[in-house]
Amino acid sequence: MKGDDFVELIALEVQADPGNLALREDFVTLLLEQDLGRAAAELRVFEEQGGDTARVRLLRARLMAARLRASSPSPSDVDGQGSGALVPPLLWDAERPVVTLDDVAGLAEVKRHLDTAFLAPLRNPGIASAFGQRPGGSLLMYGPPGCGKTFIARAIAGDLGASFIHVTLADLLSKWIGESEKAIQSVFRDARAAAPCVIFFDEFDALGGRRSSGGGGSQSMRMIVTQLLEELDGVAGVNDGVYFLAATNRPWDIDSALRRPGRIDKTVLVLPPDAVARAAIVAGVLEGKPADDVDVVAVAAATEGFSGADLSHLTTTVLQQAMVESMGKGELVPVTTEAMLAAVGGVTPSTAAWFDQVAPVLEYGVDDGTFGQLRAYRVERGMR
Repeated sequence: MKGDDFVELIALEVQADPGNLALREDFVTLLLEQDLGRAAAELRVFEEQGGDTARVRLLRARLMAARLRASSPSPSDVDGQGSGALVPPLLWDAERPVVTLDDVAGLAEVKRHLDTAFLAPLRNPGIASAFGQRPGGSLLMYGPPGCGKTFIARAIAGDLGASFIHVTLADLLSKWIGESEKAIQSVFRDARAAAPCVIFFDEFDALGGRRSSGGGGSQSMRMIVTQLLEELDGVAGVNDGVYFLAATNRPWDIDSALRRPGRIDKTVLVLPPDAVARAAIVAGVLEGKPADDVDVVAVAAATEGFSGADLSHLTTTVLQQAMVESMGKGELVPVTTEAMLAAVGGVTPSTAAWFDQVAPVLEYGVDDGTFGQLRAYRVERGMR
């Protein structure tokens, strides 16, 4: 059987069983050897359907490596102007998100802050231009892990009608000197080519960490941060229409030079989902599954402080329990409200550790205004 025929055979199997994540991962791996564009598209589907985060990062790194290998200049890479100048290939997929902030359930305070601090000028470019504001901008989202920062970043791109490039630690870090800086250059170059475009850097504290920190990797970190500064300042090209978003659980570890005015000078706190959002998350996980009219409002009321990831884990655990019981009885046993509420006590909200971690930072650290929202949230809830 020819390679192309085998690819199409696996594609039919994936189409017949779209929820089979193991099969979809194998398909992405196969496509990495056959069709990089198609591999990128299938990788996005794998991630959106709940593929393991570590596996997604590994596959994305392999995709990036494959593109770098395939990017060697050839005679066909000329600019078409007769000059013979080489045109570097686009290495990063710029997807077009279909979600917007209207699709983000609850989180009214987060959305209000996003609108006033970041989106309003971008939605009114004529007025912004009259006041000397250029199209573009940057924003740092911070807060406990698992609370939807990536989804919100995609929704912002959808609101702006912009392309979206998702960058992770695995995409950029390399053991070879200079390769990480080249990767950062390529991100901004491709974003400018796809403008309007949102660049989203995940785990930003690992990439934009303080250059003054010690350790064997401090020189490499300095080089990475310096390259980021050059790109954000538009040294290598005009950044009109390029929006830079970053997410972190540790904003206190980000190099202060990146936070200066004109760079990443706006912040928004993404907190654990409120009751409306919690109910929507549980309902979303249960959708299409055997469930006996689960009272998602009651479940939301019992899960204060849970992250979105915590809620997904809780609901998936109860679904698995119902599946095991169904297999034992030989018939479907639906998930019930009682089963959901009973399982709540077995899950410790992962956000608690983050609030414990941030407490000494608020008490003893230097605050440039980044933590204003967080301080108000803690006072409102009586946290020390």
